[in-house]
Amino acid sequence: MDTEAAAVRILLVGDEKCGKTTFLSSAISRRLSAGEKVNPIPMLRDIDQPYIFGIKTGTKQYRFEFFDTSCPDNWRLLDPDAIVICYDISQRLSLINMQRYWIDEVKRSFQRIDTLPVIILGLKRDLRSEKDPNGIIYPQEAYQVAQALRADRPVKPEREHM
Repeated sequence: MDTEAAAVRILLVGDEKCGKTTFLSSAISRRLSAGEKVNPIPMLRDIDQPYIFGIKTGTKQYRFEFFDTSCPDNWRLLDPDAIVICYDISQRLSLINMQRYWIDEVKRSFQRIDTLPVIILGLKRDLRSEKDPNGIIYPQEAYQVAQALRADRPVKPEREHM
């Protein structure tokens, strides 16, 4: 059965240099190279947005459209289906900013925050240092933050075409 893929608009937010763009670049690189590592990873430009990934689960097809923008005014225009708040797991301040700044910024930007799925994504795992006791963010700590931000609740697609 050949059906049109449902578009899912996903907005990535988080501290500058927390790894959002590199995350998307790496995903695009893996897709383009069919799993082979490509160096350097492709540079992403704002003009190329959204960054599109096709996903198929069973008989359903989705078109994930990722947006990586830093301007809250642009967020409102996007009207995303989901928000991904990113943080750098090698920097404790990034996790703190997620709690103290980013969730409030998202709430201010979207009136439908109670129905808008919010996902927490830890990036830069390769930079995590066990030697720095102040910088280590353990998975259970991030999960507790996700629970406090209500980013651990089950979500259902809201749009009719999904």
